Amino acid sequence: MQQPTSAVVVEGVRKRFGATVALDGFDLAVREGTVCGLLGPNGAGKTTAVRILSTLLRADGGRARVAGHDVAREPAEVRRRIGLAGQHPAVDEILTGRENLEMWGRLYHLDARTARRRADELLERFGLTEAARRRVKHYSGGMRRRLDLAASFILSPRVLFLDEPTTGLDPRNRNEVWQSVRALVEGGTTVLLTTQYLEEADRLAHQIAVIDSGRVIADDTPARLKAQTGGDRIDLVLHEPETLARAAEVVARVTAAEPRVDRDARRVDAPVRDGVEALTEIMSTLAGDGVAVEDVALRRPTLDEVFLRLTGHRAAETVPAEAVPEEAA
Repeated sequence: MQQPTSAVVVEGVRKRFGATVALDGFDLAVREGTVCGLLGPNGAGKTTAVRILSTLLRADGGRARVAGHDVAREPAEVRRRIGLAGQHPAVDEILTGRENLEMWGRLYHLDARTARRRADELLERFGLTEAARRRVKHYSGGMRRRLDLAASFILSPRVLFLDEPTTGLDPRNRNEVWQSVRALVEGGTTVLLTTQYLEEADRLAHQIAVIDSGRVIADDTPARLKAQTGGDRIDLVLHEPETLARAAEVVARVTAAEPRVDRDARRVDAPVRDGVEALTEIMSTLAGDGVAVEDVALRRPTLDEVFLRLTGHRAAETVPAEAVPEEAA
C-alpha cells in the first residue's frame, strides 16, 4: 500500500525574538488533502510557525518543507504553491468583490483576461457571484472572509494556511467559512489552521497538534486525543439528594470505577467504557429501586478538556495580551 504523502513537514524549527523563545524544536507533519488544527495558548508560537512556513519569516534553525520545497532554500517555489489568509481580511472595501479578485490576479502576474476568468471562477466557487458587483464595504463578515479565502486561491494553492480565520464572526458566518474550507479540502487542498475556537478544530480538523512553549506536545486525531483524556462519562442528576448514595453504589458496580458525587447539584458521574450498555443497566436498576432520575447523559470528552489536561488551563483562559510579543504569538 502506498504511504500517504505529507504536504507539510517541519523538523526541529527554532525561532527567538530577543529573550523570547517563540519556537523551540517545533515538529509537525501534515498529510496531503487534510486539515491540521494547530492549537495552543496565546504566545505558544502558532502564528510564528505559520509565518515561517509561508516564507514571511526566517527560522533560526531546523528544517521545513511545504508542498515538496524547502521554505528557506526555495521560498519562491513555496510561494507559488501556497495560499495564506491571516487574522484580518486583506480585501479592499472600496472595490467590488470582482475587482478585488482581479486586482489580486494581476498582483500574481496573471494577464488581464486570465485574472478576469479566475475571478469569475472563484466568485462562483465561494458563493459570491450575486454579490460580485457590490462594494466589499457592504458585505457581511462571512462574505468578506470568503472573499479573502477566494483571494488566497488565485493560484490554486496546494497548501492553504489559515491563521484564526473566523475570529470575530458570528456563528452563521463562521459556518459559511467552514463550508468553504471543507469544499477546498474535498478538492485536494491541504489546510493548516490555527484557531482559538476548539469547536472549529473539532468540526474541521482530521489532525490536531497542540503546541505549548514552542513545541508540539500532542499530535493525533481529535477522537484519539479525547480518548486519551479518559473516555466517556456517565452523568446522572437525581431528583432527591437522599438517593445519591444508592445511585453512587449502582454506578460504581456497573462502571467498576469510583464515581464523583456532588451533593449540592444532586449529581453522580463516572468514567465508563461500554457507555450505552452501562447506561441502560444503570437506569434499569435505579428504576427498579424507585430512584427518580431528573437528567441523564453519556458525555464524551471535549477538546477543551484535552487542552486543559495538556496545557494546565482551558482554552478560554488567556494570558494578558501585553505579556505576549506580537511577533511571537
